[in-house]
Amino acid sequence: MRVNRILLSSSLIVVALVIQVSVLARLHLPGAVPDLLLLTVLGLALVYGHVGGALVGFFAGLLADLAPPADHAAGRYALVLCVIGYLAGLVKPETGQVKSATGPMVVVVAAALGSTLLYAGVGALVGDTAARHVGLGSLLFTAALYDLLLAPFVVPGVMALARRAENDPLAETNSTKAGDISSGWLAGGTGLRIGGQRGSGLRVKAARARVARAGRIKGVKRL
Repeated sequence: MRVNRILLSSSLIVVALVIQVSVLARLHLPGAVPDLLLLTVLGLALVYGHVGGALVGFFAGLLADLAPPADHAAGRYALVLCVIGYLAGLVKPETGQVKSATGPMVVVVAAALGSTLLYAGVGALVGDTAARHVGLGSLLFTAALYDLLLAPFVVPGVMALARRAENDPLAETNSTKAGDISSGWLAGGTGLRIGGQRGSGLRVKAARARVARAGRIKGVKRL
């Protein structure tokens, strides 16, 4: 990943994790907790693609596994967000811009359900049966509901920041200069514009024609 991607992703992930642990987790809402970290990963994955989404998801989940008050095995949420980030990156728009809000909302609901199921499944493999006591159906419904309500305030902003960080004015300037140089090489390797070379060629032909006419008038034989 490029430096601007790493800096932006790290900053957004840290801010999202702090808000989720210090604010959202203390609301004591029924069922699941609104997953701001998941929404941040989704927004970045929809811009960076499946590889970037997987990397961002892994490191975001690993940070959540290690941050207090985590009470589960380290690497569990990292695996979940890595898979979710990869799958979300597969539906990245080709133009980089979302034409409708329907697609991202469907991705949010699918990611909320998928992350809850995957987290519960991994927990069952390591002997964590907390999801059974709370009720998996209630967790799925509340996770999808909370994330869907929070998504319009998070995902578009994250995507806008990611797209803005992707734009490099220096790269655009260099590409413009490269285009001018390439057109100069096409003009004959001198770096001159094609239009200018045509004008100079016409002037040379006109001068030769005048010299030829003068030679014929004076009776001088041309070499």
